[in-house]
Order: sequence, then structure tokens, then C-alpha cells
Amino acid sequence: MWYNNVIQIFKIRELRNKILFVLGIFAMVRVMANIPIPGINIENLKEIFEQFQVLGLLNIFTGGALERMSIIMLGLGPYITATIILQLLTMIFPQLEEMYKEEGEAGKRKFEQYGRILTLPLAFLQAFAMLSLFTRQGVIGELGFLAKISAIITVTAGSFLLMWLGELISEKGIGNGVSLLIFAGIIAGFPRNVGQLIFTFEASMILSYLIFFLMSLLIIAGVTVVNEARRNIPVSYAKRVRGRMVYGGASTYLPLSVNPAGVIPIIFALSILTFPSMIANFLTGSEGFLGGVAQTILNIFNNTWIYGGLYFLLIFLFTYFYTLITFEPDSIAENLKKMGGFVPGIRPGKSTAHFLNFILNRILPFGALFLASIALMPSIVQSITNITVFSFLIGGTSLIIIVSVVLETIRQIQSQLEMREYESF
Repeated sequence: MWYNNVIQIFKIRELRNKILFVLGIFAMVRVMANIPIPGINIENLKEIFEQFQVLGLLNIFTGGALERMSIIMLGLGPYITATIILQLLTMIFPQLEEMYKEEGEAGKRKFEQYGRILTLPLAFLQAFAMLSLFTRQGVIGELGFLAKISAIITVTAGSFLLMWLGELISEKGIGNGVSLLIFAGIIAGFPRNVGQLIFTFEASMILSYLIFFLMSLLIIAGVTVVNEARRNIPVSYAKRVRGRMVYGGASTYLPLSVNPAGVIPIIFALSILTFPSMIANFLTGSEGFLGGVAQTILNIFNNTWIYGGLYFLLIFLFTYFYTLITFEPDSIAENLKKMGGFVPGIRPGKSTAHFLNFILNRILPFGALFLASIALMPSIVQSITNITVFSFLIGGTSLIIIVSVVLETIRQIQSQLEMREYESF
């Protein structure tokens, strides 16, 4: 039973320490999310969040740090944007692609280091744009040159600190650090949303609430099923005789996920959509050509249909893009060949790689379409039930991140438990 696994987790010292380490970092991040920049006008801050919808979306992923104007108000946005830019550049510069794919672990570490370096100018630029926007809107009082530079450096350092904590979780804790920090930020607003739902309850809207919760359960079930769905490809191993011993002859399968990219395409799409609108917000007050372009971009992004269409398209495309980067049929086929494995009816080597590509191209459109559709679910639920509370939570972006991170973390914990059972055996 599940409670036996929980007891077992806290009995194993190493696993217990990893979980407590992650929880300790969560607590530290929540403290930082409540340390504001001085001189904030709360009333003006509420107004600007009502005016710019994109800020409300960013606030979800920073765990409310943005609406509090805290020192980590940028969240992990600059780091994620830097990673996206570098991965896009692998399609333009073969040297980067070779470093990422062919140089093994050392190449990936170097690639990650480039991501950290690129995070610095992006964080500085976003901090400057965000603080300038809030100053122009009257949220922050006029700052002198030194005060403004100090605030920008503080916010940039806060983003870097979050990046470092995410990497610490991946190295010393359990699970993916960046995903877990985003997950913690989303969950942080859950108690407040529950309280808001209770205090705004009206008996006349009981039917809407029932539809709302029914749709929530259906969405959670759908996300879980698709997230766990696999296309199993049978793999057989040839028998090998060495002396008196016979090796191989077993049959197994190679699981291909319906959604191999997980939650990454949604995070990528959000970063791409929020970055230009943030810069456009900063340039809106400018005169001449730049001001006109900025206003045009804002008008495009404020149109629900255009924004939703771009969001849908970007998630669909990034699902393909990220899968092409991370999934390597040639390497898998070559490894199977070296170990004496083959797909029944398919020749080892290039034929197996072509077959894996064929299967992937058949299941990937369904996974990408599902991911993009779920991401737009908040608008659909809100239009049917007229309930805005939880609109982001039950919709794709937040919900898929929550479900994916929980399932992945549980899977890693279970693998750790099984490993220790084998060791004791």
C-alpha cells in the first residue's frame, strides 16, 4: 500500500535526507518570495495586474513573487529562455549540436555552462524592463540612477540564486530542480485560491461549481493517462553461447512515450510568449517607430484568439522540436545492435532507426495535440462556468506541470526504493 512506501521512504536515511533537503529549499524560496523591493504602491500594483493578463500568468509561475515585487520576481524565466535560445541555436550551428549530442556528459556540462552565462544578460534585461514598466505605471516611486542599478542587480541576483537552487535540487535532492521549483510556486497559491472560492461561494452558482469540479477531475484523469501512456516496441535478444553458458534469448520491450517532451514545451511556449510582450510593455511609452511597434505587439498579445492560437501552435511545434533534440533513434538502434538486440521483423541498424522514427511520428502528433489542447482549457472552463478562481490551476499549463512533476518524482522515489530492495536482497 502507498502508506507503506511513505513509511519506507522515511526509514531510509539517504532518501529521507534528500526529501528534507528539497523541502528546506522550498521553504527558503517561499521566504525570498516575500521579501519585497522598497517603495511599492500596492493599489497601483493591483491595477496593473488587472490591466496586463500576461503578468498574472507570470505571477503563477513565480509563486506570487511578482505580485509582491520580491527579490525573485523574475523566477526562473531568464534561465529557461536562455536554455531555449541555446537549443534553437543547435539547429543553426552544427558545433553546438555536436557538443550537446556527441561529446557525452562533458559536452552537456559545457552546454549548461553556456546557458548560465546567457542567463546573466537576459536576467539583467528583463529586470530593467520590468522595473521600468512598474515605475512608469506608478507602482514604484522614481528611483535615482544608483537605486535603480541596485534594484536591477538585486533582482538579477535573485534569478541567479533560484537557478543555483534548482541545480542543487537536481544534484543533491530528488527530481528535476527547475520543474520542482516551478511546481512549488504554483502550489503556493493553492490555499489562497481555496479560501477565495469558499468566501465567494453563492448558492445560485451551485451547478456551475459542480460542472467546474467535474471538468477538473476529467482534465486531471486525461493528463495522467496521456502522461503515462506508452507505445511498447518488442525487442528480442539473440542467444549467445560462451563455453557452457548461454546468454540472451530474452524478450523485452522498448517503451516510447506518447508525450516524450513532458511539460517542457509548455514552459518553452510561455517563455517565448511572455518575453516579447514584456519588452513591448517597456517600450509602449516611447515615441516614434519603436512606440508604434510596441503598441502593435501589445494589441496582438491582448487579443484572446490570437494569443490562444499562438500558444497552441508554439506548444505543438516545441513538442516536436524538443523530442527531436532529446530522442535519438540512431543511437538507440546502434546500442541495441551492440547488445545483440533487434525488433522482430526489422533489420538491426539503420532499418531499426527508421522504424523507431516511423512509430514516433505516428504517436507524437496525438501527444502534441493533447498537450496544446489542455493548455487552452482554462479559457474553455471559464467561459462555461463563469468561475475565474483556479482558471489557471485546472488548465493545462499549471495542471500539466503539477501532474507531470508529481508523477516523475514518484517514479524516481519508487526506483530508489526498488534499488535498495535489490541491494538488500
